[in-house]
Amino acid sequence: MIRERHLFGPGPSNPYPEATRALADPLLGHLDPEFLRIMDETCDMLRTVWGTSNARTLPLSATGSAGMEAAFVNTVHPGDVVVVAVNGLFGQRMTDVAARCGAEVVAVEHEWGQPVDVDRVLAAHPSPAIIAAVHAETSTGVRSDIAALGAGKGHALLLTDAVTSIAGIELRADDWGVDIGYAGTQKCLGVAPGLAPFTINDRAFERRVEKPRSWYLDLGMLGGYVGEAGVTGAQRTYHHTAPTAMVASLHGGLTRILEEGLDAVWARHQAAGDALHAGLQDMGLELFAAEGSRLPELTTVKVPDGVDSAAVRRELLERHGIEIGAGAGAYASSVWRIGLMGHNARPDAVLLVLAALEDVLGRG
Repeated sequence: MIRERHLFGPGPSNPYPEATRALADPLLGHLDPEFLRIMDETCDMLRTVWGTSNARTLPLSATGSAGMEAAFVNTVHPGDVVVVAVNGLFGQRMTDVAARCGAEVVAVEHEWGQPVDVDRVLAAHPSPAIIAAVHAETSTGVRSDIAALGAGKGHALLLTDAVTSIAGIELRADDWGVDIGYAGTQKCLGVAPGLAPFTINDRAFERRVEKPRSWYLDLGMLGGYVGEAGVTGAQRTYHHTAPTAMVASLHGGLTRILEEGLDAVWARHQAAGDALHAGLQDMGLELFAAEGSRLPELTTVKVPDGVDSAAVRRELLERHGIEIGAGAGAYASSVWRIGLMGHNARPDAVLLVLAALEDVLGRG
């Protein structure tokens, strides 16, 4: 038997009970009318959490990284200028994927731990095809102002990574001018990893690559099966065998979120994050992300001098069944990442991780 884990790292998080229960429902075929009803309802609920009316809003049958790939492979034409705001690991990944699609990449580098400098990003090139940025940078615990980028994007498409922000903090794709967005299920949505909630508006879809390099992630073909087809009522065209149990689980998680109310869910994450930040600082620990831009759902904290980061994480896991994350890149051994996302954004989880961390550090 595998011992139960408290997943307080950067993801995955412990799922909502409703998401777990849905996995035990009878398995449906991917063209079963009952499954298509569940899929269409799931797409509709995704529109709510994205803050969009986009017909082409759907759970891609892959993880959030495939969402990133779909975003670029469907919208980057060879030679397009793509400005990428880089303030962490996932901004760096955007530059790699865009370059592989043939883009001329303009990377606007930032110090890790700082939010995106909107003015520098908008001034980086006079006429980019795409401006790309991470809303909630998972590697650093920083929130950036996507609305300000949207307000100043001009003719460019705004492409946004919302993997760690969706259903955790305020996200309003349409109001903020987000043209293409991708996310993952395993963080604040409170579902196991395996799907990539995705949205693209008409403006971006009209500029899409007609025959992208990826057959599997071709949004033009996918729209005949899911997302767009559910809105238009068009005849479904078979594309692939969707992971029906995972979609049912996402349906369960989204139902749970929307029954609580999206504003209430955002507030719950904020309260948990605020309490964790205060508790860590009361212990004498220093937070890594810039004050004023710290994510409530994912906290980065500096490892104290003389403390073995990996040893602390190992003891938390072995002694208390608690997983927290190491830092990323150059900060792999000097930063811890503590996530309180989805079902874990609760006062008891805050107390548990603080008590366990104090216990382990006190043993040093």
